[in-house]
Amino acid sequence: MLQAPRIQPLSEVDVAEMPRLSMGDKELNRVLGGGAVPGGVVLLGGEPGIGKSTLMLQVALQVAATGAKVLYVSGEESAEQVRMRANRLGEIAPSALIFPQTQVPAVLDALREERPSLVVVDSVQTLDLPDQDGVPGSVGQIRESAAALTAFAKTTGTPLFMVGHITKEGSLAGPKVLEHMVDVVLQFEGDRHHAYRMLRAAKNRFGTTAELGIYEMTGEGLSAVDHPSEVLLGERGSAESGSAVAVSIQGARPLLVEIQALVSTAVYGTPQRSGTGFDLRRLNMLLAVLEKRCGFKLGVLDVFLNLAGGLKIQDPANDLAVVAAILSSSLDLPLDNRTCFAGEVGLSGEIRPVPRLEQRMAEAARLGMERMLISGHGSHPTPPKGLTVVPVKRVNEVQRVVF
Repeated sequence: MLQAPRIQPLSEVDVAEMPRLSMGDKELNRVLGGGAVPGGVVLLGGEPGIGKSTLMLQVALQVAATGAKVLYVSGEESAEQVRMRANRLGEIAPSALIFPQTQVPAVLDALREERPSLVVVDSVQTLDLPDQDGVPGSVGQIRESAAALTAFAKTTGTPLFMVGHITKEGSLAGPKVLEHMVDVVLQFEGDRHHAYRMLRAAKNRFGTTAELGIYEMTGEGLSAVDHPSEVLLGERGSAESGSAVAVSIQGARPLLVEIQALVSTAVYGTPQRSGTGFDLRRLNMLLAVLEKRCGFKLGVLDVFLNLAGGLKIQDPANDLAVVAAILSSSLDLPLDNRTCFAGEVGLSGEIRPVPRLEQRMAEAARLGMERMLISGHGSHPTPPKGLTVVPVKRVNEVQRVVF
């Protein structure tokens, strides 16, 4: 039980770290900032079929395997359906409890009786509060149901996970206030046609929002990807035009990502611009820089960009690799397989330095890269053995250096 709130001088508040509950999943622990905080409320969103329920059930089973009592409230599936999924995820501990229920008062009664160490509600859109007008999934029902469960979590110090649906635009369904009511908002992303999934925090009151968890969907559930760079680059074939390797940073993790570009004649009149896993507005900016500063007439060509593996990595350091991939495809000249890039491109065509360059260099060298293009502005750390650093100051120098 958490202590009842009381008035006290701010200087006397104990700032000792609250004990966190380990999720038994290092990727989820990484994104949460070390585990679940007592009384912390987490909202998990993602597209249908991306694996939200699989992730939450897998976490529930892993926590229950430590002897802690876990209550899985299933509003979308029957107990038999959840058991069928659990059979392929691993051993089912006796402390893993299932409660197929949508009525909020019944759920609260069960929580008071069982006193679990962790609660998972799948999903918040199915909850029904009889005193509240509207059908389950309506704005009022979602808001009031979530408020009732959050109040229980806060007063008892019980970590609570809620699964939420998302709209066609990719935002969490229901009122925006729902995101303000919870402590952590997690987004589960990925392409259903690829095996890889990404877990990132859009909001985290107890840690950073920069961390990224990467999973691979298998027949036995979701498995953590320890070395994603090796997996992603392992899928590369022989050197082809339009392919470049960016050295990104996600949280504390350096990550090598293959960026693929295709530049072709605009057969259907108006040139198309498409970016899969990359911000389309930033792509348009980089194309304008290439046209203005390098003289490449890309305004009449189709340009398609893709981050291999179905990943969505937002790091300004990817700019230089995007530029290199577009130039490679436009000229139909392949880049060296052992060359990688890390640099931000400014509107005047300058290559800006990126942070934590030493970590990026170490990861590039570990994966066998021999040359790395970085910003020529400012100083840079000494590269590891076997890696040659090539500083470039402007975009119009890239073509001369790489080809």
